[in-house]
Amino acid sequence: MPEPRPEVLDFLATRRSRPAKTLVPPGPSEAALSELLALAARSPDHGMLVPWRFLVICDAALTRLAGAAQARATALGKDAADAEKAFNVFANAPLIVAVIASPKPSDKIPDVEQTLSAGAVCLSLLNAALAAGWGANWLTGWMAYDRPFLDALGLEPAEYVAGYLHIGTESVAPAERARPEISAITAWLDA
Repeated sequence: MPEPRPEVLDFLATRRSRPAKTLVPPGPSEAALSELLALAARSPDHGMLVPWRFLVICDAALTRLAGAAQARATALGKDAADAEKAFNVFANAPLIVAVIASPKPSDKIPDVEQTLSAGAVCLSLLNAALAAGWGANWLTGWMAYDRPFLDALGLEPAEYVAGYLHIGTESVAPAERARPEISAITAWLDA
């Protein structure tokens, strides 16, 4: 018979991402963040390829990337409001951990499984940060896939951002949101 962990189940039943725009300093210290990263690295990784890595974005790098995001948004023809939004993704963040999908050559583990592993790392880091009492949010958007912007991050040609994890102090408790009706999205295959 399994031994339930009710405190973990309660956390999962009530977990809620915090909107990135409501996160304020301080973010976790380097030591506290290292613990969260170690927890996230325990994610499923078929073949133990470690097809992801962490890029911690803080301090002056946030300011530099805010300007780069705004400039790239303008170059892409986005309107002024979208360019300002791109700027604020970095300018207003206390700390961002970019989970970099870094696929490894493998005859046994296809790229899709490596991508799913990077996504599992994002969720694990998000949940670890929330469980540790931080406010956290997982964002993507065009800045996760746009090659010129990824070059500004220093990524290798085959790499991309699986998620930008914003981590900081919660300034506003978010309201609960609607969740899917499980019976509407579940099928049982029993024969």
